[in-house]
Amino acid sequence: MEKLIYLLWRPVDIDAQSWAEGLRHSAPSLKPLLRSLKFNLQDADVAPASALRRASSASPPDAIAQVWVDTAIDSRRAPLDAALLAHSARIAAYLVTESQPLVNQRHPAQRGERTTGFAQMALLKRPARLDVAQWLSIWHGHHTAVAIETQSTFEYIQNVVARTLTPDAPHYDAFVEECFPAAAMTDPLVFFDAAGDGERFQHHLDRMMDSVHRFIDMDQLDVLPTSQYCC
Repeated sequence: MEKLIYLLWRPVDIDAQSWAEGLRHSAPSLKPLLRSLKFNLQDADVAPASALRRASSASPPDAIAQVWVDTAIDSRRAPLDAALLAHSARIAAYLVTESQPLVNQRHPAQRGERTTGFAQMALLKRPARLDVAQWLSIWHGHHTAVAIETQSTFEYIQNVVARTLTPDAPHYDAFVEECFPAAAMTDPLVFFDAAGDGERFQHHLDRMMDSVHRFIDMDQLDVLPTSQYCC
């Protein structure tokens, strides 16, 4: 099997909430075309996290679909591309390799239901100063442990782009999904696993930022707070 990440853009004539609900309700029609499906949607449930959104690209996506398929071969994938495009103004597809250094055992996803808390999606571009081996060594070999130790995440998934699959797909090198408790949408101390402890918060924040700046240029980073739905 192969994993695909689809970036989805909302049609201008549909409001964000209606579009998110429409995507979620499209899942049954998509099921025959794939093995598994997860949507990351910017809906009303994550409105409190709007301050966490970061848009460095001119037009970051409005939603993300994560799917597993038997094959990503263009001719086999075409019906899925068409089905997602029928609900979107634009799509971009990527073949990725998935790593789960932190499996969600605290709040396991229930099929068809919204996962508790929220899922922060980070869309990464590798800095030109690092080659692929250096970038992955810093991210996977060092930063992964820092991220888990300094944040209140209960799930952490790393998707490294193997290749783009659709024409004119914007350039990204990886897609990261980190799930947090709901309170982390508005409380930085909860986000950094330091509820009620300012000193611990500052230590975790400094450690995290020092690590992040080693392999991410912040002016090239897009971040979407989303609701996670495993369909």
